[in-house]
Amino acid sequence: MPEAKPTNNDSASADEGVQIDLISGARMDGLASMEKIRLILDSVRDGKIVILEEGLSPEEESRLIEVTMSEINPDGFTGLEIETYPSTQAATKGLLDRIMGRESTKKLTVIGPANQIKTLHKDETLISALVSRK
Repeated sequence: MPEAKPTNNDSASADEGVQIDLISGARMDGLASMEKIRLILDSVRDGKIVILEEGLSPEEESRLIEVTMSEINPDGFTGLEIETYPSTQAATKGLLDRIMGRESTKKLTVIGPANQIKTLHKDETLISALVSRK
């Protein structure tokens, strides 16, 4: 499949809008935990909204928050907003999984700059967010 190449109009529209990166589970599977965190954090620092098809493990999510907190800067980066909801498979996991505390990473996760994304509503089937241009 041919690679998409930006045109002169694309660069202008990128300055006027919000870029959303949809990252597949297959791409994330090949990365170590810190590589995932760096990929996400670098994208969010660039002002992009990141949507993960399969989410992060609870440990990875905690580490992402830790790294984010260490990089917050009053003159620039204000942190990130993260919202996650489990897939229907995760909601119907077996009794043994629940007893053993196993959590599925099969969940959709939306991550974006704290100063650009505001969660308006969240329930088990919908995340509604308001995204602003810087």
